[in-house]
Amino acid sequence: MGVSFDKIDGVSWLKFEIQPAANPASEKDRAAKLKDPGFGRVFTDHMAVVRYNQTEGWHGARIESRANFPLDPAAAVLHYAQEIFEGLKAYKRDDGGVNLFRPDANARRFRNSAERMAMAPLPEPVFIEAVEQLVRIDRAWIPGGEGSLYLRPFMVASEIFLGVKPSAEYIFAVIASPVGSYFKGGPAPVSIWVSENYTRAAIGGTGAVKCGGNYAASLRAQAEAIDHGCDQVVFLDAVERRYIEELGGMNIFFVFDDGSLSTPPLGTILPGITRDSIIALARDSGTRVREEPYTVGQWRADAASGKLKEAFACGTAAVISPIGKVCSASGDFLVSGGAAGPIAMGMRKKLVDIQYGRAPDPHDWIRKVL
Repeated sequence: MGVSFDKIDGVSWLKFEIQPAANPASEKDRAAKLKDPGFGRVFTDHMAVVRYNQTEGWHGARIESRANFPLDPAAAVLHYAQEIFEGLKAYKRDDGGVNLFRPDANARRFRNSAERMAMAPLPEPVFIEAVEQLVRIDRAWIPGGEGSLYLRPFMVASEIFLGVKPSAEYIFAVIASPVGSYFKGGPAPVSIWVSENYTRAAIGGTGAVKCGGNYAASLRAQAEAIDHGCDQVVFLDAVERRYIEELGGMNIFFVFDDGSLSTPPLGTILPGITRDSIIALARDSGTRVREEPYTVGQWRADAASGKLKEAFACGTAAVISPIGKVCSASGDFLVSGGAAGPIAMGMRKKLVDIQYGRAPDPHDWIRKVL
């Protein structure tokens, strides 16, 4: 079967060739894995793959058995780290259907990441179609309850050469992993370590890009946090080492005694889709949200005075994680007495209910796949 382009609303996109796995997991094996899938350890039967070269452009769109990629030892990604990725979820509704949450926003951010990393931009409709086709064929892997199917679209530079230049060939793929509830027994407040020795990004860098290099650079700081008995690390700005930026893999919000919210401004941090959704939902309810710099010194002082009522981190995996304790070389302090606050928990419920189709969707964020 050949692969061709169609035009939908004036946009060209690829038709996917569907090749079901010859040896999919048995129903018994799948059920056993779905009992306690954890996070990112269990994978579905299929993957989506699209390839790019300068002669053919994007081509060869397929849904096929999940398998290893043959990569030459000189593949550009292995030497020059041209790689980007996304993370989103598919949610099972009570009626048995399946929702995606804001896949258009992921597709747009993926394209922006590609452009910053000098990679071939993938048309946004192709990104969404790849995700939807994979969800359709592997829908049996979506857990019930508060579980979901975590989707990982990514792109790597595959041209075979040694030399510092943008690759002329790429592989785009989507894999899927069933995941259980991120918090067993409900969201528990996390402790975070303020990194004073390492920074995540600087102005003009790749902080706003979802690329593997940013996460690799955060690992030493995260290990430092673990060494100090903390769950996560929070980074300060690279210039003055005063302003809160983001955690190793999540954005951050602050809740004040006047009911307002504050979050660090975009520029050197990832433009999180959960972050953007929280801002929209808060403003819907009349809550004032400020996107402005906030120092670690202000954080400490406001927590001590009672001006700061809550702090929480947010991202696709955990949705919202309340922050209970902040640790640093200058001393530790509690936020909200170390407990989960009502604003964070209320916002989490509101967002999760939209994702699972249990509440109205005022912004048309939900895309029904099935």
